[in-house]
Formats: sequence, C-alpha cells, structure tokens
Amino acid sequence: MDAYALLIAATLNAGTVLALASLGMLINERAGIVNLGAEGMMLCAAIAGFAAVVHSGSDTIGFLAGMGAGALLALVFGLLVIWLNTNQYATGLAVSLFGAGFSAFAGIAYVQERIVQRPSFAIPFLADIPLIGPALFRHHPLVYLTVCFALGLIWFLYRTRSGLVLRSIGENPESAHALGYPVRRIRLLAVVVGGALCGLAGAYVSIVYTPLWVEGMVAGKGWIALALTTFATWRPGRVLLGAYLFGGVTMLQFHLQGIGVEVASQFLTMLPYLATIIVLALISRNPLWIRINMPASIGKPFYPGA
Repeated sequence: MDAYALLIAATLNAGTVLALASLGMLINERAGIVNLGAEGMMLCAAIAGFAAVVHSGSDTIGFLAGMGAGALLALVFGLLVIWLNTNQYATGLAVSLFGAGFSAFAGIAYVQERIVQRPSFAIPFLADIPLIGPALFRHHPLVYLTVCFALGLIWFLYRTRSGLVLRSIGENPESAHALGYPVRRIRLLAVVVGGALCGLAGAYVSIVYTPLWVEGMVAGKGWIALALTTFATWRPGRVLLGAYLFGGVTMLQFHLQGIGVEVASQFLTMLPYLATIIVLALISRNPLWIRINMPASIGKPFYPGA
C-alpha cells in the first residue's frame, strides 16, 4: 500500500510542473499567441530560482526569481511577435534554444551546489491518515495552489468580463480592436503572465521537485506542456487532469522498477513522450473537434492598421 501512496504522491508532484506550464501556455493561446519557448523559459527559470535559493536561503525569493526570468523571456518574445510581427513559431523556437544554451552556461557554477534540507509540509492530522495522508497531504503548498489557480482560471475565463475579452481576442482580434480594446497590449500581458507561470514551473523543478541543478533538467517537460494544451482542448480543468495523467506516466517508470518489473530503463524513460505522441495522434483523427475548440486566431499575426 505504501508503494501506491508514493506513486500517487509522485504523480501529483510531477503533474504540478506540467500543470503550471500548461496553464501558462493556455493563457497565451487563448489570446491567440503560440509560444514554443516554454522549454527554454523553464530552464532559465530553473537556474534563476535555484541560484536565488542558494544565495538567499528563501524558497519565496527563488520562486519569484524563476517567475521573473520566465516573464522577462516572455516579454522579449511578446515584443518581437506582437509589435514586430516576427513569426511566432520561429521566434518561440529561438527562445527555447537560447534558454537551453544560456541556462547551461549560467549554471556551470551551480552544478555542485545543494539546497539545505527542505522543511516538512505535512498537513497536521490529515497527513497521518493511512494511505490517503502520504498520498495527498504531504505536498509542497504550491501543489494545492496550482489546483486553486486552475479553478480560478476557469472562473476568470468563463465568468468574468476580462476573461471574455481575452477569449474574444483569441477568436477575432479585428472585432475586439474595432470595439476599442487594446489587442496588442492585452496579448502582451497574456504572454508575460504565461511566461511567469512557465518560470514558476521551472523554479519548482529545481527547488522542490529535484532540489539541485543539472543541465537540461527540465527534460522535455516544456514540450509536453505545449502538447497538453491541445490534448485538453484549451480548457483549464482538462489541463489539470491531463497534467496528472502525464505525471503518472512519468512516475510509472520508477514504480515499475521499484516493484521489480524487468523492463529496459530506456523504454520506461521514453514512456511520457510515447504517451504524448499517441494522444496527439488520436486527437488528430478528429480535426473538426479540434477546430471547434481551438481559438480561431491562434498563431495568426494581428495588424491594427489593416
């Protein structure tokens, strides 16, 4: 039973990283912007957050540093694609490649560093419940805040005027502009907020999930987060469920090894990416379903003077 509790706990932990990054990408894409730079932003945020904790000893400062790094890269990306109308896909790939290279260079001095022992985050009484306690009530507060944020994002997108404006810009920016809304500024704000969430996910990886720095430690989670937004058809609730599903697949490799299942480690390592490909292939069989749910102007440039 303890093994299953550990698997559930690890699933929630891994899913939190994917959920934060995917929700950030969802906000971007709801505004009509595709940012393929998630992986690079997460890597830069991971080293920024880790370095901040090493020097300050404060997790809060580390998370803020990670969010700042992600938001800064997203701001540069946003200015390029929204104001200078550069190609969104090429610019996003450039951000991802830059983030991978810069984080590797900046992190050389931190490879041997270690963060001090983490405090216990067990919820009193609830954490002592057999099976359920270790599985659900001994997590970092950010795990629970991520669930709350996903629920808040559902309310924001579908129950507030600002959320309606954001979705309308993703559907038809020309009409929103004609009604007097500052389309480019709103898109830039959405991109920066999305980058900050990716930064928070990256910082979580290096501060909580794996409290150390290793080059390339995000290990493709940014790309999985991008795929997850399509898998979830741009809906926050489905993003959260999908993140835990992919997190479970990621952790399954360690669970199988722990119970003695004789499977090649290389095969187990590729399971999350294999699952991503299979899910995307299945979704692609019904293009009408994707087209109905996808923001109509996603990836398309907007020219206010046109």
